[in-house]
Amino acid sequence: MSNKLPQTWDLEVFYKGGSGSAEFGNELQGIERDISLLAGGLGAAMAAAELVEAAALLQSILLRLRQSEAFVSCLLAQNMKDVAAIGLNDKVKTLAAKFIGATTRFDNALRAIDDTSWEERLKEKSLAEVAFSLTERRELARRKLAPELEELAADLAIDGYHGWGDFYNVIVSGAKFKTVDGEGKEAVLSAGQMHNRLSDGDRAARTEAFAEWERVWGEQAELCAETLNRIAGFRLKLYDKRGWSSVLQEPLHMNRMSDKTLQAMWTAIEESKPVLVRYLERKAKLLGVDKLDWHDVEAPIGSATRTISYDEAAELIVDQFRTFSPALADFSRQAFQDGWIEAEDRAGKRPGGFCTAFPKSGQTRIFMTYSGTASNVSTLAHELGHAYHQHIMNDLPALSQEYAMNVAETASTFAELIVSDCALKTATQEEEKLGLLEDKIQRSVAFFMNIHARFLFETRFYELRRAGLVSAEELGKLMESAQREAYCDMLGEAHPHFWASKLHFYLTDVPFYNFPYTFGYLFSAGIYARALQEGEAFRERYDALLRDTGRMNVEQLAEKHLGVNVEEVDFWREAVGLTALDVEQFMAMTEASSH
Repeated sequence: MSNKLPQTWDLEVFYKGGSGSAEFGNELQGIERDISLLAGGLGAAMAAAELVEAAALLQSILLRLRQSEAFVSCLLAQNMKDVAAIGLNDKVKTLAAKFIGATTRFDNALRAIDDTSWEERLKEKSLAEVAFSLTERRELARRKLAPELEELAADLAIDGYHGWGDFYNVIVSGAKFKTVDGEGKEAVLSAGQMHNRLSDGDRAARTEAFAEWERVWGEQAELCAETLNRIAGFRLKLYDKRGWSSVLQEPLHMNRMSDKTLQAMWTAIEESKPVLVRYLERKAKLLGVDKLDWHDVEAPIGSATRTISYDEAAELIVDQFRTFSPALADFSRQAFQDGWIEAEDRAGKRPGGFCTAFPKSGQTRIFMTYSGTASNVSTLAHELGHAYHQHIMNDLPALSQEYAMNVAETASTFAELIVSDCALKTATQEEEKLGLLEDKIQRSVAFFMNIHARFLFETRFYELRRAGLVSAEELGKLMESAQREAYCDMLGEAHPHFWASKLHFYLTDVPFYNFPYTFGYLFSAGIYARALQEGEAFRERYDALLRDTGRMNVEQLAEKHLGVNVEEVDFWREAVGLTALDVEQFMAMTEASSH
């Protein structure tokens, strides 16, 4: 690869002119026209030919709508103050609500077809290809409100439910973090830039950054609390009207997994935590503190950490991917070279990282703020895993590309594992090896403890919210309590305003944006173990598993491609057991320096 890889993405290839694109305006008009066409052609029931035609139109709209949502999300992420993009976001959300209204009628028409006729219609080739998705929609329709009420709820959600989610972005864009450089010059950073400083190798710098991080989010807490309460209130009211008693019903359905699978996973994790407690105790000793503060947990050991250039990171990732799959390596090389990644470290960007698909064009785009840390390299590998997953599915029907978040996280974490494991095996210096090993263990801490804290917080918050509004002060106490429990009381200073700083709690398209990460991490660990055992022979099976993620539930997926039952604890115990091996190696390597 060249020494000057682009660090800003190319969005012009999709719609020329950015947020002022006339081409994009025409796209939205076309989508709106076709949504009206779809809705107008749906009666109480559909004849066989009508179903084929409606399903084809629905999928055509879906591809273009997903592409439009991706385009707007990229515009907003690269510049949170792009006023025109904010307006486009509202238009796209309005179209999405209209589409939900049309698909609600479509699903209701599916519900009206009797079982015998249904089985017969699914023999039609174009419908057989998306039979899983259509059947899933038909069954869900039976558990929802009447279609006109669901359509009304979707319309009201634009300025209500989703409006509150968008308002959180306004809060983040207004958050300003002050810092002082080595020469005493004061600078103002965005949330994305400041977040990178929380894992600084220098503990004094890290402590100072964390104090500022907590201060600013403390100032925003009242606005964040109001926003979070309204989002949760809308969900609870809608669930109540549908007769859904559990707040987990929707996220479990969206992730195509059973509650039994979720509970089996958490049981195995709870059993494994004593191993991570040993690691946290040892890390505290190495850092010279009694207990790790929140900002110490993900910090590197020692004050000297190597900065990895973006081009160097790209070369490293592509080389490591090649050890598993030349196809994955070649795809990633293209993403780096063709401007598919927005990585530039500059003000005005939103915090965090993501990968979004442009399915109409058969491409993806990756967003992050790269500052040269080992964590940044992991994020790049993670997002490229997402991108490859979409790449593998580009030729499938639109409905079969709609895979859930938990299996999406499988591909991304699998990519991370390839990079971290290969780097660890090829490291020649002891200090480098220890740093890589610790970075790997930190991911286990994140998925078993940090994500668990988020799950505990959100579950308990919803129970309190049923009884009324929950204050910013109560949210802080709830968050700290969840963190101390999830980390087995191994934290010194916790992060009480984490609930305010984390975008995931405010996303309105995906409720409970937490446990799917842990599922993906552990599921990918199981897949990775198979890949190591089977070598090159596993490549095709891996791609086949990814292609099936939009047309199977996770229990079926695991049974077909891995031959395991994920509703039983044994599978998860085996997966979490891999972390114990890393911790044992870490303990052995740090034994002498801990005394």
